[in-house]
Amino acid sequence: MQLYDVFALLTVLAALFGYLNYRFLRLPDTIGVMLISLVVSLGIIILGGIKPVLFRQATDLIRGIDFYKILVRYMLGLLLFAGAIHIDGHQLKKESGYVLTFSTISVLISTALVALLLYFVCSLLHHPIGLIYCLLFGALISPTDPIAVLSILRKAGIPPSMEVRITGESLFNDGVGIVVFLCIYQIAQAGPGHLQLTDVLRLFAQEAGGGILLGVLLGYAGFYLLRTIDYYQVELLITIAIVMGGSLLAEYLHVSSPLAMVMAGLITGNKTRLKGMTDTSRDYIDQFWSMADNLLNALLFLLIGLEMIAIPFTTAILITGCCVIPIVLAVRYLSVLIPISLLHFRSGFEKKAIGILTWGGLRGGLSVALALSVPASMQGQFLVAITYMVVLFSILVQGLTIGKFARRVPRPGGPHSK
Repeated sequence: MQLYDVFALLTVLAALFGYLNYRFLRLPDTIGVMLISLVVSLGIIILGGIKPVLFRQATDLIRGIDFYKILVRYMLGLLLFAGAIHIDGHQLKKESGYVLTFSTISVLISTALVALLLYFVCSLLHHPIGLIYCLLFGALISPTDPIAVLSILRKAGIPPSMEVRITGESLFNDGVGIVVFLCIYQIAQAGPGHLQLTDVLRLFAQEAGGGILLGVLLGYAGFYLLRTIDYYQVELLITIAIVMGGSLLAEYLHVSSPLAMVMAGLITGNKTRLKGMTDTSRDYIDQFWSMADNLLNALLFLLIGLEMIAIPFTTAILITGCCVIPIVLAVRYLSVLIPISLLHFRSGFEKKAIGILTWGGLRGGLSVALALSVPASMQGQFLVAITYMVVLFSILVQGLTIGKFARRVPRPGGPHSK
């Protein structure tokens, strides 16, 4: 399918499923859209037993959509910029220690622990896979994507500091997770002994450090341009150009586009919005990026639901996936608890905050997209299937129950707060 055809079809389905969710289910927007697309996918699979031609056509259609390319190359930069532009920079600065720790140390801890436990489980189930491929899975499943539940958490009344921690971690660990994944992927492709540690560290520094530097330059270039004019149509175009042109430049320079877009979004949202725009321009730009964020997330969760049609499941994969789900949850708990304990952050955390960070640490489309980029020769199909099971559980089970969990957290200043 042509790119326009893909986006046209996805937009129509997202609008239809969004209407059905709002009209009948009343679930959070992204979760509702994904649930309906899952039901449709299951219906197509069931009908496939009656009309195999229908199933083959649907499977060919979904497999013809390059999920990795659409998300990582086209959508992720827009999503991260749209999320970063609305973050309170002053609050983020206060929570920077937590955010940087969760988006770096926690990701590395999670990657290692998930990999080791998956390797052990696969050996027990007589489906052994190489440790390097387990590390690939650990890297792609570690980044969290709690966008689907942020509105639920806000309604539950979580403290603003907790909201910033969750949002900030999500924005930064997408970029860090991709960089870690790419480093491990390079090692897996090169084979043992063909890639030195210095090469990996150089790649990490180039991708992460270069991405952050590029994002800062883009953000300040946009600030200089926007403060010299007062014409919201052009100002809006400049913010779009920062994302789209910046993503192309990051790809050309071989630096992390996600980290670049986060930094550019933070500067645009805090410095440029406050000092370089009028109230009229600020309102239009806020509304546009909020709408873009909602639309892109609806498309993303729709894709996640439809992807079920194209994923081959076997009994062995289903058993492994059921074992991996509690592993990922337990490791998420440890990857939050360990840095907090070691770095003496505990005094700055509300009661049960670790539980919210664990249960609210959903996995989303990025994990599925990265898994789909792994070729079959590197256990790609196996990794896609178990990744998909973890993502479905996190969104449907964790996403729909996090509100009840969060309401038990004592409010700041309350009788049970620290």
